[in-house]
Amino acid sequence: MLYPLLWMLSSSIKPSDVIFREPSLIPSAFDFSNYTEGWNALARPFHHYLFNSLIIVVASVIGNLLTCSMAAYAFARLQFRGKKWFFAAMLATIMLPIHVVIVPQYILFNELDWINTYYPLIVPKFLATDAFFIFLMVQFIRGLPRELDDAARIDGCGHFRIYARVIMPLCVPALATTAIFTFIWVWNDFYSQLIFLTDPDLYTVPVALRTFVDSQGESAWGPLFAMSIVALGPIFGFFLAGQRYLVRGIATTGIK
Repeated sequence: MLYPLLWMLSSSIKPSDVIFREPSLIPSAFDFSNYTEGWNALARPFHHYLFNSLIIVVASVIGNLLTCSMAAYAFARLQFRGKKWFFAAMLATIMLPIHVVIVPQYILFNELDWINTYYPLIVPKFLATDAFFIFLMVQFIRGLPRELDDAARIDGCGHFRIYARVIMPLCVPALATTAIFTFIWVWNDFYSQLIFLTDPDLYTVPVALRTFVDSQGESAWGPLFAMSIVALGPIFGFFLAGQRYLVRGIATTGIK
């Protein structure tokens, strides 16, 4: 499992002409210029694409945490007509591959003049479109005692205050799990970003890495691997920072 990552790390510090001729993970010659070349190889410095990805990721994490938790609270605690049918329809959307909905989405966003903006990648996150995270938090909230809601209601709290002051502070593991998965999935998302972003100035990290393959009609493997290692840094950092919450969140939501 670790070999491809170690091979990419080793290749990022090898001269480009020996990457595929030298199978060993220990380079016979070191070439750290791949990092400087890769950083400045594209139309913009690589930190420009890192910043673009960061904008989308931060907005997506905030959107999922806010709206998915509100939808999960409604499914777990409120009673309304058609609740079971709406919950089943929400779960059914998990089975829809992105290729089924990408064409209607593109037509809709094109009519809204949102192509070549970050709106198609961010706005859906504020509409609770990620059913997996709703289901995850529903399972977590169902495990919380309803007596807490009753006690808060006796103190005069309505549904919003119960959600904000009672349920959410207890849902930190589930919220952290949602944040980590959202960060990783959005940061690594290539397909949607390739479809909706065609302006090179708006490219994110996955799309920018793809341009190394077409650079000057040949593949710049050394700089590509070097920037791939750089792109993995935020993912590892964010995952390690929230690892204990991730494990606790998965263990307490009933997902085996």
